[in-house]
Amino acid sequence: MIEFKNVTKQYADGFEAIKSIDLKVERAEILTLIGPSGCGKTTTMKMINRLIEPTSGQILVEGKDIKNVDPVELRRNIGYVIQQIGLMPHMTIEDNIALIPKLKKWPKERYLAKVDELLDMVGLDPSLYKKRYPNELSGGQQQRIGVIRALAGDPQIILMDEPFSALDPLSREQLQDELVRLQEEIQKTVVFVTHDMDEALKISTRIAIMRTGNILQLDTPDRILRRPKDKFVREFIGEKRRMEGIGNPTASDLMHQRAVSISPKRGLAEAFQVIKNERVDKLFVVGKQMELLGVVSLEKLTDHYKEEDKTVVDIMDKQVIKVHTDEAVGEVADIFTNRDINAIPVVNDGKLSGVITRTSLIRGIAEWEQKKGGDENE
Repeated sequence: MIEFKNVTKQYADGFEAIKSIDLKVERAEILTLIGPSGCGKTTTMKMINRLIEPTSGQILVEGKDIKNVDPVELRRNIGYVIQQIGLMPHMTIEDNIALIPKLKKWPKERYLAKVDELLDMVGLDPSLYKKRYPNELSGGQQQRIGVIRALAGDPQIILMDEPFSALDPLSREQLQDELVRLQEEIQKTVVFVTHDMDEALKISTRIAIMRTGNILQLDTPDRILRRPKDKFVREFIGEKRRMEGIGNPTASDLMHQRAVSISPKRGLAEAFQVIKNERVDKLFVVGKQMELLGVVSLEKLTDHYKEEDKTVVDIMDKQVIKVHTDEAVGEVADIFTNRDINAIPVVNDGKLSGVITRTSLIRGIAEWEQKKGGDENE
């Protein structure tokens, strides 16, 4: 939907606010840009509607380079919500909401119907609110109007620059909930800027953590909590929040790091010797890059042992029951319950990372509960 290709922003004094970033914002997701003050998050967002022009690189919207689009026309098709709200004080709520549809020359009956629809959507009765003026509304109500005004022209993209940061905690939480609920209904592409990690974790489909003009990590809230890329990200998230964010252990928390594996080119006698030395009943067959290719059991090796011309690849089972590193503990437990197996390989991007046994499953859950209990008592 939105794509940054090697985009930089350098000012006349030589300060490089954005340093050759690549970024894709997927359709109908809420992507949050977050980081310390001066990291470049607001600059990045404002380049999408050309309030700030990049120094180099390309920004594409629906595959079209926005530098070839008239900036006024571009902005009319991108919703924009800011902290200061920016409602016109001399205009009624109805006129504020209908501003962009009027500029786009919608028929009157269409934009009036849209005003009522949007007010209903955020729980404000049109008959009570549309003829009022902004100063007759609370801060939270005004911010709701700011959000739906950005939706009024039916844009596919909405930019939100710290829209809730000036509100009291209760109003802010209510509007975060409202945004998540609205997104399920309207399915817009939202780029959201905030300095509040709790807010980002609550509303986002994905989060881009920025520092000094670079994107350090871009991933889902869950993966960022589980797998912070470096020390800065870990400290920015906060250890307490990480523990709170991970409700249950995953496959990576339960597995043995070492899974007994073998090359597909090895002979059956060699495989039998590995099984004997390692005291296991199966071997995981892996390629040169540790990609999981299959599994060979002691039973299969015994059945084919006399066939000296065969190698492991000839007798391995290619259909392997496996789990990903972020698989929930319940899914892993279900496999052990419903299948007659005692070990499950764990993969990450197709590569073998480890193995979960019935024993490691139970031990991992027990250790997790003990750790969580200790954190809660601190």
